[in-house]
Amino acid sequence: MQEKLKCAIYTRVSTDNQVEVEFNSCESQKEKILSFIKSQENMEIFKVYPDPGFTGANTYWPALTEMLHDIKQNKINVVISYKIDRLTRSPKDFYQLIELFEKYSVDFISVTERFDTSTPSGRLLRNIMLTFSQFERELASERTKDKMIQRAQKGMWNGGTIPFGYKAVNKKLVIDKKNAKIVENIYNSYIENQSIVRIIGELLTDNIKDNKGISISKSRIYNILRNPVYTGKIKYDGTPLRGNHEPIVSVYYRN
Repeated sequence: MQEKLKCAIYTRVSTDNQVEVEFNSCESQKEKILSFIKSQENMEIFKVYPDPGFTGANTYWPALTEMLHDIKQNKINVVISYKIDRLTRSPKDFYQLIELFEKYSVDFISVTERFDTSTPSGRLLRNIMLTFSQFERELASERTKDKMIQRAQKGMWNGGTIPFGYKAVNKKLVIDKKNAKIVENIYNSYIENQSIVRIIGELLTDNIKDNKGISISKSRIYNILRNPVYTGKIKYDGTPLRGNHEPIVSVYYRN
């Protein structure tokens, strides 16, 4: 005998005022779904997950959270809701939920809209949705990249590890006078001696450490000497651009 599919019944209403309204309550949604399950020979109820009085603007609902946890525990084969918008009204959230269902081999059925990802047509629609979801993510990534390029072209700091000798104030690089002096000394010593080993010796002699109490290593000195930020530039995508921060030194070493 074929093992039956374990079905999660998910119901939700948007506001407390709708909880008891006929044909809109969680109870009426459940009854409709139960009738559907009884008409299927290969399904059985695993659990009912009701979220009464929760807005559809997000997915921070206790019953849905519990259901997703059970899905990740591989306890559920099919999620069934009265309508798609009972799961969520947000296309973005719906795409994310469908992706999670796909990851854990869980089908989704909307009993009133004939949306069933266990069927070929339902899987086709699901794949179209996931394609659009990927498109939206790539579009958002491109917008973020364009914004960062614009910021870099204006000489603004785009975040990441703050260069030694600077501190970030309101997303701008500002000289940290104490550590900036160390950077100056590193450059001056290199100009005079052309020796990284000599610089390390001087730093150790003076017991120079960074803000975290860590001694400045050979590789870090190389990075300081090669970083165009100290000459007032911002490096983005391999290209040094004029920054809007104050330089610490006036020489940029490439090797």
